[in-house]
Amino acid sequence: MKFDKIIQAILPKDDHFYLLFEEASSLLVKAANILRKLPAATPNERQAFVQQISDCEHECDLISHKIFSELDRTFITPFDREDVHLLASSLDEVMDYMDGASRRMNLYKLESCPSEMVKLIEVLATCVDEVHRGVQGIRNLNKREFIQRAIEKINTYENEADFIYERAVADLFENGTDAIQLIKLKEIYYGLETATDKCEDTANVLESILIKHG
Repeated sequence: MKFDKIIQAILPKDDHFYLLFEEASSLLVKAANILRKLPAATPNERQAFVQQISDCEHECDLISHKIFSELDRTFITPFDREDVHLLASSLDEVMDYMDGASRRMNLYKLESCPSEMVKLIEVLATCVDEVHRGVQGIRNLNKREFIQRAIEKINTYENEADFIYERAVADLFENGTDAIQLIKLKEIYYGLETATDKCEDTANVLESILIKHG
């Protein structure tokens, strides 16, 4: 056992970091569930939903700053300091891309969402659910299988999102007749797909934590 793990084992447990991470991942779930409502929303409803996601993004930023401040002041962290920083950053980036995609859906005044966009939103939201489960799991790193299952599912959903994104963009270029609309849709697709990429980044951090505590 490494020296830092011995120290962590004998010192009193502080769950402050865990609470902050769980709060951040809960906000991701909340924002993703609001995002699910956008395709069927009226223009007024969409604007309200987008503002709610923006509020979640602001709260997530505040949590990230709290984590970074705690990291500067705390001598012993629940796991590797670099992973604390990376986990906070990756969660924040998932939120940033969901927020960006939702704002573009509103700013570009989409009259309707293509079916592939609806599918991509659903895959993203399901992926975010697994991110939340994985983050909850780091409280007890002895239950490795629980976290590992979440990591595997995140990777599966990210691959599915890649497939949907590539097929959707290919369809835009093959069948699209309005160049401006094509650019708008492609930007939204990119934001949604990149959010799933950031979920995979989070899974990579969780896996790093597991490996270091193996």
